[in-house]
Amino acid sequence: MSSREDILQAIRLNRPQPERTLPVVPLFDDIPPPSLLAAFKENLQRMGGLFLDAPASGDPLAPVREKIGSAKVVCSTVPQITGNRDIADVQTPQQLADVDFAIVRASFAVAETGSILLNEANLRVNAVAYLAQHLIALFDPADIVINLHHAYRRPEFRDRRYAAFHTGPSATADIEGVLIHGAQGVRSLSVLPMTIEE
Repeated sequence: MSSREDILQAIRLNRPQPERTLPVVPLFDDIPPPSLLAAFKENLQRMGGLFLDAPASGDPLAPVREKIGSAKVVCSTVPQITGNRDIADVQTPQQLADVDFAIVRASFAVAETGSILLNEANLRVNAVAYLAQHLIALFDPADIVINLHHAYRRPEFRDRRYAAFHTGPSATADIEGVLIHGAQGVRSLSVLPMTIEE
């Protein structure tokens, strides 16, 4: 055994072993907003996201169909919208490089941050949420949590191999403060609340 290993082993053997329980972290939800949907919408827009209002009657997906109407390549992971790039046929992320619009379902939304959670079950190929020019997410308004403390307890976050919160489009600014959207990800994030039947 090397002297390095001797030192590390001595540290391991002599490390204090206090028996302390982890502190209880509060959920910080004592004063919820009057409407989780309104709070989500406000915070999403503050972060540069687009909130799509469903029409009062008719096709609830009309705002999505309008946005993708002139797109050349549409990749959808939701059964409600059919694209012309089947996610089931995608073998490598490079095959998504020319996608104009990706349409996915979010697991849930976070009112406090205006975020949506996407995981491998929603995306099928994780890169679709980053390589597409524009991302449209459907989410059930009943699935809005008040803040990230609640979000971290949800199984869609905890029990997945991959999970990421998305808040607005990709954005970066140079030293002069010029803001650029889409430099490292999607140029726009649009979110449509709709009750989703399984």
